[in-house]
Amino acid sequence: FDLASLTKVYTALLLMQQVERGKVDLSAPVVEFLPGFDGTGKAAVTVKMLLAHTAALPVGAKVTGYSTDAQRRAAVLATPLISGAVPGSTFRYSSVGLMVAAQLVEKVTGRSLPSALKAGLTGPLGLRGTGFLPKGWLSAADEAGRLVATDARSSRGLLRGVVHDDVANRLGGVAGHAGIFATAADVAAIGQLLLDRGSLRGTRVLAEATVRQMLANVNGGLPAIDPERPGRPSDHGLGVTLNQPWFMGKLTAAATFGHTGFTGTSLLVHPGRRLVLVLLTNRAHPNWSWANPDPVRVAVANVVAAAL
Repeated sequence: FDLASLTKVYTALLLMQQVERGKVDLSAPVVEFLPGFDGTGKAAVTVKMLLAHTAALPVGAKVTGYSTDAQRRAAVLATPLISGAVPGSTFRYSSVGLMVAAQLVEKVTGRSLPSALKAGLTGPLGLRGTGFLPKGWLSAADEAGRLVATDARSSRGLLRGVVHDDVANRLGGVAGHAGIFATAADVAAIGQLLLDRGSLRGTRVLAEATVRQMLANVNGGLPAIDPERPGRPSDHGLGVTLNQPWFMGKLTAAATFGHTGFTGTSLLVHPGRRLVLVLLTNRAHPNWSWANPDPVRVAVANVVAAAL
């Protein structure tokens, strides 16, 4: 399945590994690491704000009209802040923030994002069904039997094993906000990793203190602006969202965390119940405008809650 914005969780994990190793300071301005991240007001944007969606960046980046990948990546970094917005003051969901976070991971590790993902997470944890650009690592038989169709737009044709998100597609299928494909079991493993504070089946990839930091609400008291979901709480950790009834349903709690993806994917973890719930769908196929996946997410969460 195309995980869409669940990719953001993986990007956050990779960045927090570098924080743990002392290569990145969450309180440091992003521009100290990525000089191309310049522009009015952007010197005030810290690494932490990227992961908490408080950087005052817009939802998407404009990467059309460029002839090279380097130009498109530079355009992401050069994305201006929302007019009148103040970094650190308000929750505004932004894919740009995680695109920038991914470039930061690449900068400090010296690896491409797919290489960093394999070295930091999927390799050590044995997640063989997870990665960018799945047609490059799946066998022909697996392509035929395992890749799920995601969309059938007239502009791009049938999407199957090619990232659905247009910006990620223009970035070569590799970006910090979208692009990872995975199985339900592998996504559940990431949920279990966080539930078990950085260790999975005896392999530790993050310290307990780092995971606690990720799962703490860093936006307490801040307002939230979300035109798609008015009234949503601003509660958010570092790369994961917290306490969101619009997809968590009756499993909502202050400590419940997870993420969703546009293609109809979601990860929900309830620490109190020791529960990991993964829902992977291709609701955007054949036409993404047909259905809002949130009622289904809530219905599934409520069924699970009733069974506990």
